[in-house]
Amino acid sequence: MLIFAVRLILEEDGKLLFLRQTKKNGGRFSLIGGNVEENEFAREALAREALEEAGIHVLPNELNLVHVLHRHKLKKDETLLVLYFKAQRFHGEPESLEPKKFKDVKWLPVNNLPQDVSKATHHVLQGIQRGEIYSEFPARNKVLAFWEQFGDRWAGFSDF
Repeated sequence: MLIFAVRLILEEDGKLLFLRQTKKNGGRFSLIGGNVEENEFAREALAREALEEAGIHVLPNELNLVHVLHRHKLKKDETLLVLYFKAQRFHGEPESLEPKKFKDVKWLPVNNLPQDVSKATHHVLQGIQRGEIYSEFPARNKVLAFWEQFGDRWAGFSDF
C-alpha cells in the first residue's frame, strides 16, 4: 500500500521542533505531520496537521519543499512517499493538542539529536544537510534482502 505523507521541519536558534509520542505510541520524538487526505494538496495537509497536532499556524504558500523520502516499512508492508517542508515562520505557541498520541513538544538541538529520534528522520536530516532533495530508506540492499526471503512469491527489482 502506498501512503502519501508530509512532515514539517521547524528550526529556531539551532533547534528543531519535535512532538514526543506517548509510550503507547512508541515514546519517540517525531516531526509534526501526517497523511495527505484525498481532497488536499500536500502543503494544505501539513498546515492542517500543524494546527491539529501542535496548535501552530503555518501558511501553505510559505512551506518550502526540502526533501522527498521514498520509504519502505517492510514489517507493515507499507510504502511511503514523504514530503518534508521547511517553514521559515509560524504563529502560536507549540503544544501537544493530541494527548493520546503526543505527550508534549520539545525543541531539540539539530546537531545533537537523541537516539529516540527515528533512524528515518536522522537519515532525512543528514540528507538535507548534504543538499540532497531525494533519498530512499532503508537502503536498497535491505529491502531486497527482506523481499528475497519470500522467494518466487515476489517478483521484485533484484535484476536491476
